[in-house]
Amino acid sequence: MRGTQATRPRWSRCRPRRPARGAALSVHSASPPALTTLTREITLAAGRFAAGHLGGLTPLLPFELVDAVLEETRAVQRRLRDLPSRVGVYFLLAMCLFPEVGYELVWAKMTAALDGLHPTPTAKGLRDLRRRIGCAPMKVLFEVVAGALAQPRTPGARFGPYHTVSFDGCSSIKTPDSERNRAWLGGCPHRGYPQIELMTLVETGTRSVIGAVFGPTGVGETAYATRLLHHLGPSMLVLWDRGFDGNDFLAAVHATGARIVGRINQRRRPPCVPRNSAA
Repeated sequence: MRGTQATRPRWSRCRPRRPARGAALSVHSASPPALTTLTREITLAAGRFAAGHLGGLTPLLPFELVDAVLEETRAVQRRLRDLPSRVGVYFLLAMCLFPEVGYELVWAKMTAALDGLHPTPTAKGLRDLRRRIGCAPMKVLFEVVAGALAQPRTPGARFGPYHTVSFDGCSSIKTPDSERNRAWLGGCPHRGYPQIELMTLVETGTRSVIGAVFGPTGVGETAYATRLLHHLGPSMLVLWDRGFDGNDFLAAVHATGARIVGRINQRRRPPCVPRNSAA
């Protein structure tokens, strides 16, 4: 018989292979990633005014500003109601943030974190609140907060020394099919809903609205844009499209001191205007 001889185990077969240099190791974990909870404190008014807020956007439209606008337009409630006028202004602003839902759902979003410290109005009550506020406070509030927001180094907001702005319009905004709207806006083709023509002057880069007008669609974009020319100045460069290349309109823009740049076809002959003092 052959004698037995102890042999060394072949450790080389059991050694793990070294990863290739430069290759990243993939990490696999059976436990879910850690979660982080972010909290934010929001300042609310007390009592019946608690529902009047826009969450984190409230500092942009503070209570003092809304109260001043209501006082200026004489829209403050004569007696303290369950739905004060200040709450009505914030409710109208919230409707713009959630345009696809009804009155009651908008109110539910505004009061979701109040834990019952607010009234629960009906859709009719919210409709009456909207009518009681009217359009005058919203118009004044827009005129106060509208304007350019760009800083000197904001991308896309300047071209050399000029502040770039542009006219932008929309004619597909539908309104309820009521007698008052049809009398003001006229009929819509194919028996559709009455539509509003909206024209804005916006700041490029930030898209902030500097000015806005609206009305019936039959007036035309250039006519509405002419009503916004008082917002222009020598420090601005207007970027215009072919829909705003009428000779009279270009001359009116030039009279404000603003510069103009746009695209036209080869056959277009723009008007020759005298060089102004800001040139």
